[in-house]
Amino acid sequence: MKEKLNIGKFFLVLLIVMVISGCSTNKNAGTTGIEQGDKAKNGGTLVIVRLSDAENLDHHFMNTINAASITHGKVYEGLAARDKDSQIQPLLAKSWKQVDDITWEFKLREDVKFHDGTLFNASAVKTNFNRLLDPNVSAPRSGVFKMVNEVKIIDDYTVQFILNEPFSPLLSILASHEGGIISPKTIEKFGKNIINEPNGTGPFSFESWTPGQEIVLVKNDQYFGDKAKVNKVIFKIVPEETTRISMIETGEAHIAEPLSVTMKDTVEASQTMGVYRSEGFGTEYIGFNYENEPFNDVRVRKAISHAVEMDTIIKGVFNNIGKKANSLLGSQVFGYNKGLKAYEYNLNEAKKLLTEAGYPNGFETSLLTMDAKERINLAEVLQSQLKTIGIDVKIQVMENGAFVEQRNNGDTQMFISSWRNATGDADYNQYNLFHTASKGAAGNTFFYSNKEVDGLIEAARKEEDQEKRKELYRKAQELEMEDAVFIPVRVIENLAAISKNVEGFRISAAGYLELNDVSIK
Repeated sequence: MKEKLNIGKFFLVLLIVMVISGCSTNKNAGTTGIEQGDKAKNGGTLVIVRLSDAENLDHHFMNTINAASITHGKVYEGLAARDKDSQIQPLLAKSWKQVDDITWEFKLREDVKFHDGTLFNASAVKTNFNRLLDPNVSAPRSGVFKMVNEVKIIDDYTVQFILNEPFSPLLSILASHEGGIISPKTIEKFGKNIINEPNGTGPFSFESWTPGQEIVLVKNDQYFGDKAKVNKVIFKIVPEETTRISMIETGEAHIAEPLSVTMKDTVEASQTMGVYRSEGFGTEYIGFNYENEPFNDVRVRKAISHAVEMDTIIKGVFNNIGKKANSLLGSQVFGYNKGLKAYEYNLNEAKKLLTEAGYPNGFETSLLTMDAKERINLAEVLQSQLKTIGIDVKIQVMENGAFVEQRNNGDTQMFISSWRNATGDADYNQYNLFHTASKGAAGNTFFYSNKEVDGLIEAARKEEDQEKRKELYRKAQELEMEDAVFIPVRVIENLAAISKNVEGFRISAAGYLELNDVSIK
């Protein structure tokens, strides 16, 4: 009933705004949203309304892109960063070189200060990685850098990363939010506790956080690089999507994200806002728990893979937003196997495999999903499709936090999930999702184990020749598909509703909100 009232409120607001707007003729929903002849200006407050709050603001403890997109590249920065074309570029480090197989040397910028005035230097870098890797701190992101044995200070503005073993994708992780550098004074203040007052070097500094309500950042006028164009950014937490959209219509907000595929057409029809779209590194997928019956039988996993008609799902559930996936790697990720073939829709083959596995009449199973409308719709379509081969699917819908906990604990049979690759390198996907050492909360919620796959992933980490790395990842992806560990659904598209008073906004392929170039009309 509440949802119906909100929808009614939204369309009332839409009607009022359309009347006030008069006869505007701009119908294009571009990423800039600025009508010809209008100019954006610097200054002002940018308001972004979001579905959910950050779990914390500490990059050493942060487990979601949702939280990282608030701070990464805005409050915290790393030694390296990805540019608009997803290429790795220097940031807090002005250059680097690989001294030998296990030694990387970084020359640091000498003109950088943290928001509290502390100088950025080699000591600050070492302090960060000492905290991250300290077993007494137990930082959840420490595993991402477990190949680092020591950060060694050479001089005030030179550090060396001494690794335990060769690790080719090091730069890709340093450019992600896990590589964000925190002020040493803040680390000293909070110690082993989670930092909820972030203090970095970025173009925005932290002002306040009211959990469950809003996070406020302000422009850093002392920033060493190109300064932000807006004076302040407020991230407001607004769980109901119709309310988020109506806030743009009424001018209370400028950007609403994420945007669901079901609301896309409504936003595109508006005269005051448009749809932002960009392809991401991540994918959505249907997963099997490799250890639980009957999914410990590859014939069962393959049968279900053959019984899913994905074209119908892409069109009917996702409104053709996000192209059909053939892997758990997005097509822009280094190491993506373009030639990989997902299982074809073939009900006869599905029934044959089920019979061979000892289930000629099918069986009952459960499908776990979070409480997002698109995921629930997908679950219902899967329920209908699998009924044709005798599989009775019971859908379990849970709030996202509870869903993640149950999935990570392995209390699943089938589940719908996604993985947003934060680095753009296949290692972030392959090691976390498929390596035996990553079972559970680290990412391998399939509880999958294949020694040959483990070996390929480990070899690719050590291989310096990038073409050889691609070949290793190609083989690993083919083995994973042969084992039918998952059913790829679609490559994720970043979607947001954006006011036509805003220009310069984008979402990176990794899913981070990029705000430094945003200006408001």
